[in-house]
Amino acid sequence: MNNYIEEQINKLDKQIEEIKPLLQDPEMADLAKGEIKDLEQQKAELESSAFSFQSSENSESLTADSEAILKTDSCILEIRSAAGGDEAGLFAGDLLRMYTRFAQNKGWKVEELDRSEGKLGQVKEIVLKLSGKGSYSHLKYESGVHRVQRVPVTESSGRIHTSTATVAVLPEITDAQVTINPSDIAFEAFRSGGAGGQNVNKVSTAVRLTHIPTGIIVTCQTERSQLQNRENALSLLRSKLWEAEQQKKTGKVMEQRAVQVGSGMRSEKIRTYNFPQNRVTDHRINKSWHNLDNILEGDLDDIIKAISVC
Repeated sequence: MNNYIEEQINKLDKQIEEIKPLLQDPEMADLAKGEIKDLEQQKAELESSAFSFQSSENSESLTADSEAILKTDSCILEIRSAAGGDEAGLFAGDLLRMYTRFAQNKGWKVEELDRSEGKLGQVKEIVLKLSGKGSYSHLKYESGVHRVQRVPVTESSGRIHTSTATVAVLPEITDAQVTINPSDIAFEAFRSGGAGGQNVNKVSTAVRLTHIPTGIIVTCQTERSQLQNRENALSLLRSKLWEAEQQKKTGKVMEQRAVQVGSGMRSEKIRTYNFPQNRVTDHRINKSWHNLDNILEGDLDDIIKAISVC
């Protein structure tokens, strides 16, 4: 059995033993029973899955071809707040709503894989999986730095602020396209810090995977099942490894990364959302649209079509 799996099973056994005394407390018995049931289910999943990684003698096997990737019907969407403090976190939330509603309009399935929030409902970072026909081909050009210009609700003098958020879109890669050596992955289970009820916060269902050769770290914590979070984390890791390999093949790793997501500084932008002028401008094609409210509600078809044909 994988050492990490054995370690996690031992941790689950210890948690179960720590909770058992609560069964004697009438006020805590029901809660304790529920948590023990969840822990035992996680243990059974770990024992049966044996970490369910594809075996491989190599560090990883990358067989995905570009044509197959372009046709994929699932993609990973990452949004992070960048320059601009609190306002950047609020803008990241606006982008989250925009892409979520665009996906819903397309009839795509939206799954949240990971989320980190700040105060006042700000989004520090969020990772989504979008599943539906043409999801990657529609959104692949959304990667980059998005800039907003507006008067924050907390600005008493009416001064316009500029903030940024970064977006990255990756195709979902199957285990047949990228096979990861289990010994190259460090596994950690931890307790989610987000909302979701007592089980999510008290039981170690969240998962963190570290790909040792590259240092890539991914986390998934939104599912109640540790097994499901682990599978989602593996999917995200495969996409990131594929992305790194594609960049490596070109010999321009840093240049491509800068083109896709940049560093989040205000000057590195692909699109500006200007609230005072009700205008959205895509700087790659030097074209503007004057229906900002509709765009932020998910009406992205005109923008995506214009970029795709250029």
